[in-house]
Amino acid sequence: MKWFEKLFEGALWNSRFMILTAVIGSLLSGVAIFYMATVDVMNLFAHALHYADSGMTEEVRKALHDSTVSHIVEVVDGYLLATVMLIFSLGLYELFISDIDQAHGSKSSSKILVINNLDDLKSRLAKVILMILIVTLFEEALNMHLSTPLDLVYLGASIALIALALYFTHASEHGSGNDTAHAEDAPEEKHGH
Repeated sequence: MKWFEKLFEGALWNSRFMILTAVIGSLLSGVAIFYMATVDVMNLFAHALHYADSGMTEEVRKALHDSTVSHIVEVVDGYLLATVMLIFSLGLYELFISDIDQAHGSKSSSKILVINNLDDLKSRLAKVILMILIVTLFEEALNMHLSTPLDLVYLGASIALIALALYFTHASEHGSGNDTAHAEDAPEEKHGH
């Protein structure tokens, strides 16, 4: 019976490699979104070159300006989404398969790509998703036509909710950071006495 338990536990442990489908799929999705956002940037520059044309009327120039700003916001949104997919892919790999040695051993590696547990992954994804929401709100605000005072109230309320979300995110970072700092200082105080 012991051999069956050993065989089953080995199969169960190796089943974690199924997560590679999610790792590769989210990585490919991120690459696709990076590609699309980069193509959008090249098209944006092609249209922006016409901005200096002397024969352009003021209305057309204003429309081109507004369109360009809106497209820039869409590009930022695309790059942020691609970043989410990259962080998700690397985080899943580190959590289920193996540590990425190059990320841990390099001084130039970004700390955001080093995931130690599921809470790290969730918090990093939540921060980038919050940034996507902010950019999307900005994009919608650019295209919004305020026809009634209630529209202005809705816009103000959405800005206040985003500000509140940013405040809570910032507060939670400093709350956990202070706990860690106090825990590290405690042994030093003992040595001082």
